[in-house]
Amino acid sequence: MPDLSAFPITRKWPAQHPDRIQLYSLPTPNGVKVSIMLEETGLPYEPHLVRFDANDQMSPEFLSLSPNNKIPAILDPDGPGGKPLALFESGAILLYLADKSGKLIPADPARRYETIQWVMFQMGGIGPMFGQVGFFHKFAGKEYEDKRPRNRYVAESRRLLNVLNQRLEGRDWIMGDAYTIADIATFPWVRNLLGFYEAGELVGIQDFPHVRRALEAFVKRPAVVKGLDTPHRG
Repeated sequence: MPDLSAFPITRKWPAQHPDRIQLYSLPTPNGVKVSIMLEETGLPYEPHLVRFDANDQMSPEFLSLSPNNKIPAILDPDGPGGKPLALFESGAILLYLADKSGKLIPADPARRYETIQWVMFQMGGIGPMFGQVGFFHKFAGKEYEDKRPRNRYVAESRRLLNVLNQRLEGRDWIMGDAYTIADIATFPWVRNLLGFYEAGELVGIQDFPHVRRALEAFVKRPAVVKGLDTPHRG
């Protein structure tokens, strides 16, 4: 049985199954990328809820694994060379799990890098911009009388949605017929923009039919249904 006692995070979140990948997360758009990926690949894992309302993300134990105090993070007892591996940043974790499982990323080198570019598109564009729309539309930023910041992020989000919509025209998924980590990275954020942020009308989602169609297919996948509620908030 693997010994994870050298990792301080296991003191706050003890591993009941230390032979499994330990997931430290919360069902946010970034968090569910990894739980969905784990469900899609079938890799054994044990989820641990990181409670923002209890400031868990700022605890020394969590920071020892994720120094940027962001979820998700994982601890794989069977990493490269059979040694434990700790990782933070959802995009890096998706790539690692794809390589570990041999699933959801093309084996062909050119197609692999094309998939990675769309993961980076989400990480650098869709996530940050949609998050700003949420702040200025639903949270504290909505109280600002000056609507120029909100309008800027809405316009950029529409531009990104148009890029995605054009990519999906004539394709089932971002990479074509094959469902990949590019979809797992992207569609939790689209879902959050329309659902939790309630910004569908604001960004004119009706103008992006291919995005809406792919999102509908995404949320019907059994692994997605389960991953969207993992770790369960209780």
